[in-house]
Amino acid sequence: MDPEALRKLIEDDDLGLLEIKASQSSAMSSEERLIEKFFKISEFYQTHDREPKKDPLNMQEATLAMSLEGIRNSPESIKALASLDEYGLLKPPPIPESIEAIFEDDDLGILKDDDASDIFRLKHVPEQLDMPDYIAQREPCEDFEHFESLFKACQQELRAGKRQLLQFANEQQIEKGQFFVLRGIMAYVAEVGEKENKGGKVNARLRCIFENGTESDMLLRSLARELYKDGRRVTEHEDRLLPELNTVTEADTASGHIYVLKSLSQQTEIATKADLYKIGFCRGAIEERIKNAQDEPTYLMAPVRILSSFECYNLNPQKLELILHKFLGHACLEVDVYDHTGKRHTPREWFLAPLPVIEEAIRLVITGEIVNFKYDHASRLIVAR
Repeated sequence: MDPEALRKLIEDDDLGLLEIKASQSSAMSSEERLIEKFFKISEFYQTHDREPKKDPLNMQEATLAMSLEGIRNSPESIKALASLDEYGLLKPPPIPESIEAIFEDDDLGILKDDDASDIFRLKHVPEQLDMPDYIAQREPCEDFEHFESLFKACQQELRAGKRQLLQFANEQQIEKGQFFVLRGIMAYVAEVGEKENKGGKVNARLRCIFENGTESDMLLRSLARELYKDGRRVTEHEDRLLPELNTVTEADTASGHIYVLKSLSQQTEIATKADLYKIGFCRGAIEERIKNAQDEPTYLMAPVRILSSFECYNLNPQKLELILHKFLGHACLEVDVYDHTGKRHTPREWFLAPLPVIEEAIRLVITGEIVNFKYDHASRLIVAR
């Protein structure tokens, strides 16, 4: 195929048909697809120490370059990926300061004073674009007998309901002694090396043991990237948490449900806000509580959709509200809503924060661990105090 025609074909790929998509067991959300796309770009940068370019002779690299350009042109994408931008890829490349700089950056040799046909000659282009695969870094674990019993115990505790599998939310959850499930394989963080802070990004070398008898010395942020894509974290054994919050007996009283809602409002000031969610509490059925949402100011006078819910015992709703408001205070939505009579209301249970952060905050409230963490509104992450 004519290279110029190939280049045009890539640039006209509005539907993303040429993007390399990993096999998925289930459909991904738009946010998951965006993160997956950005991780591929980051892996390319990590391997080649440069950004992908629109090379008409390399479709895979050109596709990554087009994806990066699209992300940079989308404020919503930049905001969603800000906490994952390890290499500063969301910033546009610097503008060359001189003609000489342009010629020095001519990696493809297009500006050389040679026969024009040379730009269509395939030079130094590998047959396949090699992406780093962290699985290939695993080696046999020589002392696996010391860890095998830990994996067996963790599996039994999961089956007994003593532990749970929850969505991975942030790097701060990666600590020594924690279990994770990565692409269907359980992993145990046996050691965390000395932490380094580079440009506000904390990293450390890990010793990560896998239940199949292998181990890896991957970096903390590398493990986090893989967990964001296809992983879960394993909660602590419930008996190690606050017993009054986590042990349900006949003497305990079911308080109700904490729920997370998304507004279906068509009003511009609401519909255009990314990561806007309501945290609420009800004693009865959630569906019954929200059936008249379009008539209630607390629901922004619009229908809502239930995203997640958590059953609670012995929970004081007023205390819950106070704790969450204090924890996510800086992320609280400031908006005035008018009911059908024209009366003004200011709802205080809507927050501008990523859904994983809100779900993690609720879990921390239920377990009592929230006193050890705080929400950093600038980085949109839960961090240790």
